[in-house]
Amino acid sequence: QVQLVESGGGLVQAGGSLRLSCVAPGSIFSFSDMGWYRQAPGSERELVAGITRGGSPNYAEHVKGRFTIARDNAKNTVYLQMNSLKPEDTGVYNCNARKVYGISSLNYWGQGTQVTVSS
Repeated sequence: QVQLVESGGGLVQAGGSLRLSCVAPGSIFSFSDMGWYRQAPGSERELVAGITRGGSPNYAEHVKGRFTIARDNAKNTVYLQMNSLKPEDTGVYNCNARKVYGISSLNYWGQGTQVTVSS
């Protein structure tokens, strides 16, 4: 069982910034890709940003230009830098790590960190 540990959430005013961290218990090279998901009250969980083992990022349209995902392999950590935050960015942010085994895959999740953006 892989336990991902997130931190960095909190309460911030609109226009502010937060940086989320996700620490894995071992080398993040073992994961095919990692990402951050957001779940707002009454909504389904959605992918906010992802990054491949090779370092290629991808973003949801509504965060492009504002959020940056990055990985520090030496620290087994993935970050999500969130700038110009909006109230609609509010939600629980979960870190995800995926391992691919042939045609199947396993997903690992952290406990989540709350981000609240006030207007």
